[in-house]
Amino acid sequence: MITLYRTDDRILSEIQEYGLGAWIVMTKPTIDESKSIAERFEIDLADVRAALDDEESSRVQVEDNYTLIIVDIPSIEIRNEREAYTTIPLGIILVADCIITICAEETPVLEAFMEGKVREFSTKKRMRFMYQILYRNCTTYQYYLRVMDRRRTLIEQRIQEETEDADLIDLHELESNLVYFATSLRANGVVLDKLTRYGRIKQYPEDKELLDDVLVENKQAIEMTQIYRDIISGTRELMTTIINNRLNNAMKFLAAITIVMAVPTVISGVYGMNVGTKWMPFANVPYGFEIVCGIILVISIVIAIILKKKKMLKQ
Repeated sequence: MITLYRTDDRILSEIQEYGLGAWIVMTKPTIDESKSIAERFEIDLADVRAALDDEESSRVQVEDNYTLIIVDIPSIEIRNEREAYTTIPLGIILVADCIITICAEETPVLEAFMEGKVREFSTKKRMRFMYQILYRNCTTYQYYLRVMDRRRTLIEQRIQEETEDADLIDLHELESNLVYFATSLRANGVVLDKLTRYGRIKQYPEDKELLDDVLVENKQAIEMTQIYRDIISGTRELMTTIINNRLNNAMKFLAAITIVMAVPTVISGVYGMNVGTKWMPFANVPYGFEIVCGIILVISIVIAIILKKKKMLKQ
């Protein structure tokens, strides 16, 4: 799908024809749509469709009549019946009088501009608009990182109550998501560094200041990713320790119960042997059965008290 936009008097509106200062949004374009754009603006078809490949790496490519910038942007997907985060490529092509964005799906990075959430941007100022897209991309990363940290906090709050297998799986998913983010952010940082050094890309002083802000935000996102990875790793180790401790307590409790129950078992086993009654204590004594039961009860209570003092009966 191809949609055309342009800002006039700081107002973004959809247009029907290509023109000076147009923003061409290509969302999961067909091969025919890609060919039409490639032919109209004299762009290599492979470059137009490069961002549609999930495995495409971030890079900057400067040609004679256009510049291609590919960066990774955050995206939400359903993985193992759970909402997970990943990254996908976003292509930005700067031509003589237009800016073209290509992505395999709709993304909040671009929707923020379409919905008017980003102020003071103009599609006619191509370089500045591109840096604003990159800046928005960094803030989107940071937003998703905070969402993931809130999910980790909820899991951590449930540790004291009851830890489930699903919590461990969720932590593993979050850690995997952070790995994807860290890899993509570092690749984006390489692209941003190249943009600061490329002399063939014309930049204005205010554009350079915005690019510096993008670099700062990208580095901050990288630091947040590393911090959250360390925190999640610590949370996972805490959950593993608590699960092992609960298992040890359960085993200690069961062992203590077994010891207490062994007393009546041993005594009743002795009295159940085929031995003459004259040799068995309390066999011919009135209330002998009650006396033996009382002795068993007293011994069991004494053993239970000893085990409780040693904290073996505390689960």
